[in-house]
Amino acid sequence: MLKKYLSLAVVVSTIAFYSCQKSETSEAHHGEGMHHEGGMHHEEGSAEAVIGVAEVVPGNYGEEISATEAISLADLVEKVEAEGSFEGKIMGEIQDVCTSKGCWLTMELPDGESIRVTFKDYGFFVPTNSQGFPIVLEGVAVFTETDVETLRHYAKDQGKSQEEIDAIVSPKKEITFEATGVAILDKA
Repeated sequence: MLKKYLSLAVVVSTIAFYSCQKSETSEAHHGEGMHHEGGMHHEEGSAEAVIGVAEVVPGNYGEEISATEAISLADLVEKVEAEGSFEGKIMGEIQDVCTSKGCWLTMELPDGESIRVTFKDYGFFVPTNSQGFPIVLEGVAVFTETDVETLRHYAKDQGKSQEEIDAIVSPKKEITFEATGVAILDKA
């Protein structure tokens, strides 16, 4: 079962890597029911197709979820280490966001490492200006190994220097999370 989750995580990371490289103006983001408003993309009646900076960051993206029964990141690490995976809700604070489209985010774990969150089927994004906001996410967490090419892509998305990107020479074993829905909350 762990192999199944690891395979899924590798596929999702690969899809996110290649999809994130697509232009914001690609046909994938201009399907039926889409229109432009101030440089952002919105589905009719929904905030989940946001690409870029949002005037109002808090809200639901992807499937609508609530904060009930969400566990802390410390509890998540404990569960994944013990069971190999976790399915449910977690809560934390957004540390970094893909500056290109908002197609991934990171949160700081208790040990100072980060957990990377991608969005199921590349089906929704979060605002690129959502760093520092509290967040509740629902989905699946697994241990995975992220390859060098994907790590370099993420570093580029974060605005790292070419020297920092070139310094990435080995894969990274980490907990990753694929979210089906997120609720970004107001800052306290």
